[in-house]
Amino acid sequence: MVIPTPDSGILKRIYANIVGSGGFVSLDIPEKILKRLYTYGSLKDTDRGVEFEVKNRLQDAKFAGINRLVINGDEIDSERVRLVTADGDSFRLDEVTEDSPIQFPVGRTVTVVVEEMNLPTGDHDIHVDFVAEPFGELTLEIGDTIRGEDAIPGIPRSDDDNYSEEAIAERHEYIEEKTGAELEHVPEFSFDASMGQGNIENFIGVAQMPLGLAGPVKINGEYADGEYPIPMATTEGTLVASYSRGMKAINLSGGAKTTVVNDRMNRAPVFVFEDARNARDFRDWVFEHYDTIKEKAEETSSVAELVEIEDYMTNNFAHLRFSFQTGDAAGQNMVGKATFAACNWVLQEYPGYVENFYLEGNFATDKKASKVNDMMTRGKRVTAEVTLDRDTCIHHLGAEPDSLAHHSKIATIGSFFSGANTNGAHPANGLASLFIATGQDEANVAESSAAILNTTLLDDDSLHISVTIPSLIVATYGGGTGMATQQECLEILDCAGPGNVNKLAEIAAATVLAGEISLGAAISASDWVTSHESLGRNR
Repeated sequence: MVIPTPDSGILKRIYANIVGSGGFVSLDIPEKILKRLYTYGSLKDTDRGVEFEVKNRLQDAKFAGINRLVINGDEIDSERVRLVTADGDSFRLDEVTEDSPIQFPVGRTVTVVVEEMNLPTGDHDIHVDFVAEPFGELTLEIGDTIRGEDAIPGIPRSDDDNYSEEAIAERHEYIEEKTGAELEHVPEFSFDASMGQGNIENFIGVAQMPLGLAGPVKINGEYADGEYPIPMATTEGTLVASYSRGMKAINLSGGAKTTVVNDRMNRAPVFVFEDARNARDFRDWVFEHYDTIKEKAEETSSVAELVEIEDYMTNNFAHLRFSFQTGDAAGQNMVGKATFAACNWVLQEYPGYVENFYLEGNFATDKKASKVNDMMTRGKRVTAEVTLDRDTCIHHLGAEPDSLAHHSKIATIGSFFSGANTNGAHPANGLASLFIATGQDEANVAESSAAILNTTLLDDDSLHISVTIPSLIVATYGGGTGMATQQECLEILDCAGPGNVNKLAEIAAATVLAGEISLGAAISASDWVTSHESLGRNR
């Protein structure tokens, strides 16, 4: 009987393994990827014996047993081995078989415990032959180290409830003993500490940031329509006053027109190949199977929608930038999970050989400004614009329209010459203060502040000013937006909860526009230093 050779896909790989392994099916997973199943640093001596952790970082599977375990060249008797799940269930090896496997979805751990064994501090070699469906028989050969943990300092924490009053008090005592600092203001907060779970670890209190109110600013947007007082958390004197001045100029000119142009959140995995031709062939295969990849990605979320996969090829690498819409969440974690699921399907089904794979190749440029974000969008691409009449420029801002336009042109050349990520004066100022007030991920100011400013002097001597933010990352749901004071600040803006993220994006863009108008005018009119002398840190 002749078994036909499959042309492509996972069947081809199964066929190759059957022919080459005497009938036992085992999928061909690159060693570098397979090693990620082991949790490095998990090897340790405990009261129940030596143990280490295996974590599923590939795709949903079933753990079907260990055939052989060797530590430092010595084969371990199966009677001494136990498998412990994350739920605390313990199994003897003979209880875990292909007919009776342990559920092993992505993210789940299984701890391997060797009873009646202790290892000294130092390096150790581990060899494990195990079975996981649908992968078949897999082999892990890794080295790990047991360190002298007593010599490594650590912050006090509770495994039972790390947000309890007792756990927090223990950390306060640790600070006083370790540093001599006596905390008076940090421990004073008005919300339940358990609200910090998922937002902060080793909680000790709050950093109380002064909160001011700028504006209000009139916005004529598709989502934000009305006058909005803007909460701004900052310690920089003159900032709130300056933004209020810019907002008044906007209001005197009828309000800011705001437009959300695009909406995307990205994750950019990289696949490594023997050469560029294999990388190109892989890219082509991915595009041919886009519909299925989209389906696999979107199965992980009721919100995430894959809208495009961009390809960026270099050397023997295929960078694929997965772009999603993520509703009212900023979505970085959401798209990471969705992309991970899609890539695991790709790794399983692709008929060729992938040498290595990383979920992020630094091409999504998380928390970094980049040209790819400027061109392709990350978060919300939003524009705010206004036309300032001559009287507003002169009598409110203290600068003539042509002076403002001329200064903007020179500042753009200065930004280009210096390699700055924006030709604006200070987009990060307004965004950072608004982000902290409303519970955004403050590190996203890095890419969000890469604003593009344009000024046009019109025939009637009025000045049209617009600012586009191509990578504005904001949320009204999830993350820090649910924290107590941040929730209240979102309520000030009528942006709390689902359905409001585009409104918040338009408000943020109008805030940036106000700051650009005010600081640009202050520099043009030589009022910048004198303003800081009267209101800011210079006094």
